[in-house]
Amino acid sequence: MAKKRSGGGLTGTQQAAKFVGVSVLSGAVLAGIALPAFGALGLAAKGTVEGFDEIPANLKTPPLSQRTTILDSKGGPIATVYSRDRTVVPLADISPYMQKAIVAIEDSRFYEHGAIDLKGVLRALNKNATSGGVAQGASTLTQQYVKNVFVEEAGDDPDKVAEATQQTLGRKVKELKYAIQVEEELGKKKILENYLNITFFGQQAYGVEAAAKRYFSKPAKDLKLEEAAMLAGIVQSPSRYDPVNDAQEAKKRRDTVLQRMADMKDVSQAEADRAKAAPIKLKVSKPKNGCITAVSGAGFFCDYVREVFLSDPVFGKTKEERAKLWNQGGLTVRTTLDPQAQQSAQASIKDHVYQSDKVATAVTLVQPGTGKIMAMGQSRPYGFGNHETQINFSVNKQMGGSNYGFPVGSTFKPFLAAAAIEGGKPPTQQYPSPFEMAYPATVQTCGAKPWVNVRNESLENENESEHGPYALRTAMEKSVNTYFVQMLGEIGMCPVSQMTDKLHVVQGNGAKLPMVPSALTLGSTGISPLNMASAYAAFASRGTYCTPVAIESIKKADGTALPVPKSSCSQAMSQNTADSVNTLLRGVTDSGTGALAGLSDRDNAGKTGTTDQRKNAWFVGYTPNMSGAVWVGSPSQSVEMENITIGGVYKEKVYGGEVPGPIWKDAMTGALSGQPAPNFVRVDIPDPQPKDPPAGDGGDNAKGKGKGGKKHRPGDNKPGGGITVPPNPGITIPPGVIGGATTDGAIGGNFP
Repeated sequence: MAKKRSGGGLTGTQQAAKFVGVSVLSGAVLAGIALPAFGALGLAAKGTVEGFDEIPANLKTPPLSQRTTILDSKGGPIATVYSRDRTVVPLADISPYMQKAIVAIEDSRFYEHGAIDLKGVLRALNKNATSGGVAQGASTLTQQYVKNVFVEEAGDDPDKVAEATQQTLGRKVKELKYAIQVEEELGKKKILENYLNITFFGQQAYGVEAAAKRYFSKPAKDLKLEEAAMLAGIVQSPSRYDPVNDAQEAKKRRDTVLQRMADMKDVSQAEADRAKAAPIKLKVSKPKNGCITAVSGAGFFCDYVREVFLSDPVFGKTKEERAKLWNQGGLTVRTTLDPQAQQSAQASIKDHVYQSDKVATAVTLVQPGTGKIMAMGQSRPYGFGNHETQINFSVNKQMGGSNYGFPVGSTFKPFLAAAAIEGGKPPTQQYPSPFEMAYPATVQTCGAKPWVNVRNESLENENESEHGPYALRTAMEKSVNTYFVQMLGEIGMCPVSQMTDKLHVVQGNGAKLPMVPSALTLGSTGISPLNMASAYAAFASRGTYCTPVAIESIKKADGTALPVPKSSCSQAMSQNTADSVNTLLRGVTDSGTGALAGLSDRDNAGKTGTTDQRKNAWFVGYTPNMSGAVWVGSPSQSVEMENITIGGVYKEKVYGGEVPGPIWKDAMTGALSGQPAPNFVRVDIPDPQPKDPPAGDGGDNAKGKGKGGKKHRPGDNKPGGGITVPPNPGITIPPGVIGGATTDGAIGGNFP
């Protein structure tokens, strides 16, 4: 009488024996035809009681997660990223020793049996019954391959992984059905190739190619006998037979494999003995995965590429679809990153701002007319250590950036000037521009209700010597605050809002710019460097704005191309308006607040910006063929840049033209070396006013001749370029919360 479990019914081993017996007697397995339903045996496949034939077979070309390689625009590697470190190779590129070793130790009758090895099953059942436990398995190499596919499809989902590896007869039946199908459609050699490419060899290495490079720093085709035997031995228990952590245990297992190969006549006994005598000799290559390994400081650009892939519908309708495709990997992603520009930007960053400084810098360069991101870097490296971060200071929060971006100060003024000129104001427009003044009583908005200066807030210029009347050209060079507030008061805020909409200028959190004078005049709102560089690029390309792009092409592992996002270009302003702004901003770099940033060998233009209490300093500038934004400040907005050392140089006061300006100059000089030097289209903008020493910019003073400092009114505690910020019922930004999260305590939306 059959022995029963305490709860009644046959044991699992006895159930399996009964299943095999029934199958053999009916000839079902041997004939490859339908097996009876397994409800009586409790074999629930896919969670329901189904007939064997009802289980679908779709493992003909199983997806394998592989490495994804990210390249720069010239084809050079930036970084390798992967969910699982695997490189799929054909059987011809796998050492014959490796092929023989894995068959000998895992399934010595592989070439003799079908999907199921009946002799092996019966032998295992007999041994297990004798031992009273599970002393020997009976899965063929094909069945093991199928199980690995289940695990691969489960990905990193713990519940799905548990389901894929659970020891139930239902799963075994499903595994067997797939194994029969695979044997019929793939054949032995292809099954062996797939198995060697999918199985786990420990130390984060999936597939034999990754394993050979991990343990021996060589390709799988060059594995020696003793090396192949060691790898084959690992498969049974990657943790137990890990040669890195237990060489002695790994050697015992390797020698077992070698003897098995000799017994199977795969090698001679003498060859096996010689291999056994050799010690375990490893040449371990450490795993290099992720954007943290990116070259030339491109870790943040690498991460931006990943964010683009995961967020753009061109790569899948849902976030889950896109994530699955990214994690599956095997992609070759060619990006827009120019290696010359990236190296130049990173070298400039390193020269001017130290990683350990109290403040940080971020630099982004883009190509006008195409939207291509040419360089992206920052002084605090991509990582988890001290003075490192995973927050990309160059981009918006949705793409891995700071919570709000950073207040841009007077670098916003060109947008106001462009709106005014586009609306018909002449570039020679003059305003009284007193040293100090009250905000206009009302300023028209895009709605029916105007903004009202209910608290009689006022503002002033950087220096008492700055008083008008001023024409636009001089006002831009000196960055006269009161001039631009008077301009806003006359044209209203709606034209400025419409212009920034066309230039896709938004807050760092993705929200539309608030309809308040401080935001639409003197840059009190946080914006990202990439956003600023892209907007200024529209001036460089004579009014054409192009959305930023980071990816040029993507190829899958099989060589087929994937569609990629394209830049969308539109005319944001007339060519005449853009040419006028270029002429105005050229004066800034010639003799204005940005003189220290000016390039001597090519046409260039730009604007400086410094915010209240000198918490942020900016320079945004461009040539006809490259635009760049540089921000310097505290990511947490907690550092006032006075009496501070940056890059080993003491600064009494930081101005946009003095610290960010030289960073921009050095980055652009190297990025454009050897490149064409086209000129802007000039517009004649006469300015009858005499040239005075440059001053102001909400704190900017490139030559240091101004008196410096601002006379703040009571309550002047908001960012905004030397102004007392009026109340804003729509937005409240507490002091010290504008910026990005870093490992050194900054505030942001993404913590490492």
